[in-house]
Amino acid sequence: MAIGDRELRGRRQENAVLDGVIDAARAGRAGVLVLRGEAGVGKSALLDAFVARGKRCQVARAAGVESEMELAYAGLQQLCQPFLGRLDHLPPPQRDALGTAFGLVNGSAPDRFLVGLAVLNLLSDAADQQHPVVCVVDDAQWLDRVSAQVLAFVARRLEAESVVLVFSVRDGEEHELTGLPELEIRGLDGDDARALLDSVLPGLADQRVRDRIVAETRGNPLALLELPLAWTTAELTDGFTSGGLAGRIEEGFARRLEPLPADTRLLLLTAAAEPLGDATLLWRAAEQLGLGADPAAAAIESGLISFGQHVRFRHPLVRSAAYRMASPQDRQAVHRALAEVTDPAVDPDRRAWHRAQATARPDEDVAAELENSAHRAAGCGGLVAAAAFLERSAALTPEPAQRARRALAAAGVMRSSGALRSALTLLGSAASGPPDPLRAAEIERLRGEIAFDQGHAGDAARHLLDAAKQLEPLDPGQSRETYLEALSAAMWSTGSEAPAILMETANAVPAATGSERPVDLLLDALALRFTRGYPAAAPVLAKALAHALQTEIGADEVSSWLWLAGNRAGGTIALEVWDFGAALELALRQDRLARESGALVQLQFALNFRANLLCLTGELSVVAGLLEEDRRIAAASGNPRVAYGNLMLEAFRGNEATATHLIDTTIRQATARDQGRMTAFATYGRAVLHNGLGRYDVALEAARQVFEQDVVGYGVLVVSELAEAASRTGDTKLVEAALAWLTERTSALPTDWGLGIESRVRALLTSDEAAYRESLDRLNRTSLRVEIARAHLLYGEWLRREGRRVDAREQLRAAHDLLIEMGLGGFAERARHELLATGETVRKRSPETANDLTAQEAQIAGLAQDGLTNPEIAAQLFISHRTVEWHLRKAYSKLGITSRRQLRGALARSPA
Repeated sequence: MAIGDRELRGRRQENAVLDGVIDAARAGRAGVLVLRGEAGVGKSALLDAFVARGKRCQVARAAGVESEMELAYAGLQQLCQPFLGRLDHLPPPQRDALGTAFGLVNGSAPDRFLVGLAVLNLLSDAADQQHPVVCVVDDAQWLDRVSAQVLAFVARRLEAESVVLVFSVRDGEEHELTGLPELEIRGLDGDDARALLDSVLPGLADQRVRDRIVAETRGNPLALLELPLAWTTAELTDGFTSGGLAGRIEEGFARRLEPLPADTRLLLLTAAAEPLGDATLLWRAAEQLGLGADPAAAAIESGLISFGQHVRFRHPLVRSAAYRMASPQDRQAVHRALAEVTDPAVDPDRRAWHRAQATARPDEDVAAELENSAHRAAGCGGLVAAAAFLERSAALTPEPAQRARRALAAAGVMRSSGALRSALTLLGSAASGPPDPLRAAEIERLRGEIAFDQGHAGDAARHLLDAAKQLEPLDPGQSRETYLEALSAAMWSTGSEAPAILMETANAVPAATGSERPVDLLLDALALRFTRGYPAAAPVLAKALAHALQTEIGADEVSSWLWLAGNRAGGTIALEVWDFGAALELALRQDRLARESGALVQLQFALNFRANLLCLTGELSVVAGLLEEDRRIAAASGNPRVAYGNLMLEAFRGNEATATHLIDTTIRQATARDQGRMTAFATYGRAVLHNGLGRYDVALEAARQVFEQDVVGYGVLVVSELAEAASRTGDTKLVEAALAWLTERTSALPTDWGLGIESRVRALLTSDEAAYRESLDRLNRTSLRVEIARAHLLYGEWLRREGRRVDAREQLRAAHDLLIEMGLGGFAERARHELLATGETVRKRSPETANDLTAQEAQIAGLAQDGLTNPEIAAQLFISHRTVEWHLRKAYSKLGITSRRQLRGALARSPA
């Protein structure tokens, strides 16, 4: 097999792997592969050969270019160009997101994962088994970051599509493709390496010299082909330790460039600085530089570059050699020429970047143009590009105050893009500007937000509190937003100073303004809760919650830290006022908005928040589906799992080993990250687990820790665990404390949930049967099936101890049946033992899975049962409609049905 005029040697195994990927696509299974190896090892040649063998495939190619890494979506647009005629086939939100990202339409900044879903469906729609879509991306380590993230997302979501994604990445370079299937590309073995060397050094007779060169190059094909053209045999045998092999190859290319005429080197430099390979643009720039056609002849003769419709270098190392060996003056001249010939209407951002590279001293005109480019980049979701533009804009700004303003803006965008260290560095530049109280306060606020991102909740609260105080006389609205952020951070903090910073923040909040903004109502409610106690705060808490439920949130607000703080506050308040329905509504809203905006990190939190709430309704199979989605999103996006819902799921199931591991791990990590609220949450999980297992002393210690900390929103959850464990260990004083705590709250805001738990605790303390019955009556008016089952269990246990076996069996059977149905293994076993003690025979049972449906199959089947179409399910779950079809077919087979109409009955027959 030949590539160009040279045989591709020694790659039979690699070619077989690549051919297998194509074969799988023709069978309807997507394929993803990352070729990894050092520079020059033959990755590009393998990709060329792979494409040449892809008969009847729809091929799209792209290549990362080091100088283009700052231009958002540049690589992705290059790859998707052949398929853009199918944009109208996408659902409108996806079509708009991709069109905005590529600058085809105007719109608000799309989330990169909504763009990713659009690309996934664009490729899926274009593919079929007869004509698979084959996407090849060379030098993927040099893709702009957002393109790389989107393609990594797509690669991790491909399942049942006839789509192939093959990347090449260079060893030692950072990239976004970690975790995808890899094929390491190594140098040629001895015989193939010597044969390749003989093709360029046919007269080399000394076997020892040949062996030394092969050994030093490690069989690297580019080194074997190119180094003999630039280095003497003696130099080649000296070894390649200086600068490494890639450095030696690049230096070899530089040696071959040095003898070329000055105008030819300038032409090659211009081509190196122009990342598109646009021949028309290159010749126009050459004309600007006063270069004629003659320099091209020597360039072509060198074999290092070819000119056609596109300009192509022999290898990326030729491009880097041409650029790095040039003088700064020549580089600036070339970028100036490229800026002149780049159309500002068609490609303003690339023109701005060329102008910036052509400028050695501060220049307000260039800085302003870069700032405009930053706004455009942010508008299409390219936060990394926007940050780079703003950082360079600040560096080129002559006026100090304006420079500080742009540095602060760059820091904010850097932080949003996840580049926290770079953001802090830019904050230092912003702080060095002339004194400005508002800018100083905004810098402090951003420091606090970054500290929270880094997991330092206590430090974050301190910075945010200081910022809020500074902002009070300057920008009252921003000040109150910052106070809410500070309170949220303080509520998450841990350690000996946590209560102090929480109270200091709450006491510092200014008096209520009468504003109806959700931010102001949430802030006033939480501040009152800490400063004046629950009874005084209860009406304001309820009002804040009502307004939060009525307020529409824009999808563009979902990724903001303030929105997250407000949403957490709203959910916390819903629990604090015993309004389970409101808490679930807020969780569902967070889920919906995160999906609509494509904000996957926020969606992961929403899924876990919903999962924790649904643990109380006993819908553990739904909980498992939500947590499986969290896992899939983490795998697709490369973000860590949120996963704290897994802890509660296993605790309620009574799986001691798994739950204990998750609890201990969460506490260890939360302590290290200064997140006391998560420590309290995990400790509450320990109380649930051990109450279910009947180990009341362990449950009591865990519940006491959370109860005594007065963690807002968790008291309603842990108080019943505390009372139950305390009553079983004979600690009457703690049961009394729990009842007093409950009475104070239910008097201020009576709800069936709160009154039901209060009656239960009173029954545990007083052995009043009427209180047991009232607890059941109240809780039966709610959707809290776990609490209902546990009320039956506690009532039945009391009746048995009273010697009323027949009455006890009625309650214990109801508890046991409910607990088994819901899958609460530990509590169900407790009920079984109590039934045995009444003399009733009870077979030990455990929940079964629904006909062996996987969590994803069950979730998709459930959504289909609810009436969602395949495209709607695909959009909700961030997968393609073909993957939905694939999972539904498997679910039908397992359920023994053939259509959607049969799903409701089939799923109803399946055990929970």
